[in-house]
Amino acid sequence: MATAQGVVFGGATKSWPSGEFTAHTLPRPRAPAPAGDHRHRSPRKNPEKTKLNPATSSTMPMATAVLLRLAPLPPHPSPRAPSSPRPALLLPLGRQRSRAAGAIRAAGDGLADQTTVYTGVYGPWSVDDADVREMLLYRAGLVTAAASFLVASSGAFLPAGNPAGDAVRQGADLLYAAGAAGLGLSLVLIHIYVTPIKRFLQALWALGVLGSVGTYALAAQPLDEGLVRYVLEHPGAMWFVGPTFAALTGLVFKEGLCYGKLEAGILTFVIPILLLGHLSGLMDDGAKLGLLGVWMALFTVFAARKFQQPIKCSAVLLTMKDDISDKSVFMFNALPEEEKKALLQKLEAPTEQKLE
Repeated sequence: MATAQGVVFGGATKSWPSGEFTAHTLPRPRAPAPAGDHRHRSPRKNPEKTKLNPATSSTMPMATAVLLRLAPLPPHPSPRAPSSPRPALLLPLGRQRSRAAGAIRAAGDGLADQTTVYTGVYGPWSVDDADVREMLLYRAGLVTAAASFLVASSGAFLPAGNPAGDAVRQGADLLYAAGAAGLGLSLVLIHIYVTPIKRFLQALWALGVLGSVGTYALAAQPLDEGLVRYVLEHPGAMWFVGPTFAALTGLVFKEGLCYGKLEAGILTFVIPILLLGHLSGLMDDGAKLGLLGVWMALFTVFAARKFQQPIKCSAVLLTMKDDISDKSVFMFNALPEEEKKALLQKLEAPTEQKLE
């Protein structure tokens, strides 16, 4: 028996929502008209989608009701709920998609899908456009520092009177300034969980920049010399410009420690050995040139390999270490102290309940 609300089979009723419904997959079978019904039935314009009126559903044949019972209409898809609740304090900021997002994502391989949600220590997080831009700028700063150092150091291997060598030596101060600027940009955007270490590296860089400016203004310029030439001829000036290279050593040490890069690990020793050897006067020019060449080669490899490293790994690249490890730590560090305590209490509450 077919009614406006369903079909009855042996006392069991198959119900549909009140109102009309649509049969998407099964065409309506042609059945002979009931006796005494001589009304003309016009063909329907859209046979693929037939609407049944509850008012005339009593004329539905029993075969159609059985088929609908065996193949019910597919339910409407429900939105997928997240696996774990997202703390309101760690909602990602700046999730708006800009027109340049496609170009940014195409700037390198291994960029993560920005809609992917990752599970962090302090809650879920995702990679947005600002994160991608920061990592690209961080790498650009490293490339600027490496390229400037490579060109400036090449003057030590070019003989006097060589046009290229003379041009490099004359522009050594500008190359040093460009390299220091690139290094400063990378130190601003570097990802280090322990904030005091990051601030210490930034302070070293600032101290080295101030020392370089002071050395040039007070010592090199009165002698009509450039800063780089003055430091080469007066090893004691390394006390003033050295902090900049100490900050660089800290950066490559961090990269070598976090990502296991061999060239970064070797640079951690090459840079201070060469600078201390020049400062103390215990290293001859041949040894200095040898270490300088090693520094140039390793720094070039180090900067180039950063662009082979994914910003955030996808499921296919789990064997590679990405530049963004756990963004929730940095988001937590940016919160005020009161909000940090509130979030920690919220995260520790389920653990305490399980222990009880």
